Amino acid sequence: MTEANPPQRRTDASPDPLPVDEAADIAERVVENVERVIVGHHDVTEHIVTAILARGHLLLDDVPGVGKTMLARSLARSIDCDFSRVQFTPDLMPTDVTGVNVFDERTREFEFRPGPVFGNVVLADEINRAPPKTQSALLEAMEEAQVTVDGQTYDLDQPFTVIATQNDVEADRTYELPIAEVDRFTKRLTLGYPSPEDESEVLRRVTGGHPIDELEPVATAEDVLAARETVESVTAEEAVRAYVTRLANYTRDHADLGVSPRGSIALLRSAQARAVLEGRDYVIPDDVQSEAESVLAHRVRTGAPGGTSGRELIADAVDSVPVE
Repeated sequence: MTEANPPQRRTDASPDPLPVDEAADIAERVVENVERVIVGHHDVTEHIVTAILARGHLLLDDVPGVGKTMLARSLARSIDCDFSRVQFTPDLMPTDVTGVNVFDERTREFEFRPGPVFGNVVLADEINRAPPKTQSALLEAMEEAQVTVDGQTYDLDQPFTVIATQNDVEADRTYELPIAEVDRFTKRLTLGYPSPEDESEVLRRVTGGHPIDELEPVATAEDVLAARETVESVTAEEAVRAYVTRLANYTRDHADLGVSPRGSIALLRSAQARAVLEGRDYVIPDDVQSEAESVLAHRVRTGAPGGTSGRELIADAVDSVPVE
């Protein structure tokens, strides 16, 4: 099943970067707006916003019912842009995601009908319920912001972000995401069960109606584009870049599959976004450390089950790799 709102605007031109304090204000407004719906996940919400400002994509991985889809919907509603949703199912085809050429008998020509990937924020709900062939329909879009159908390439509007949710139970009814696809997600995040106090607050908020029904945008697509330009202008000195490289090399020396150069780039961009969120126009090692686990852990393969996990390895890297 798919549902989509076709794009209503083109936002391809790069705007001028905002001052850091204005970009930080946009990020804070979005975080606060999402938290009108989502309770007790401030750190996760900040991670999502920094990923979007870093031109990234997100994988929300957890058990059913903890709010993954609601978090993605709340974020999309907080930004006045085109939102589309794909409900991944075993019978979903790649063209159900990218779009398809349809023959028009009146004009005797083929007409391209875009799929739901043509949105600014695309929710790929329960992505691992579809087979790898269908999942791979997102690879080109996530990496190059374009889609190729029948030899014709179509550019995607900007900003463009994929937020995928993944069901990590029912292993016999889901498909494992290919490593190449996992590596294209800037961050992999989990929510976990709420505390008793947070769950009680959730129940209070949904009594008589759901707060997402009243959620209004607090930023525009143009705001996000301008804030992204701000993030790109944040200074990352050679010492910081070298630190990111040492962290990546640590994983390559201590895992069967270490962090790719794409992962190193994602970490640096996320650290730049974190600096903006903190109101700075330069990156410090603390920014890198704040982003390291969510950006790097899912890219690492540590070997035998029951051994060191990706998260543990990244924690070891942060503890062991010197800041010079």
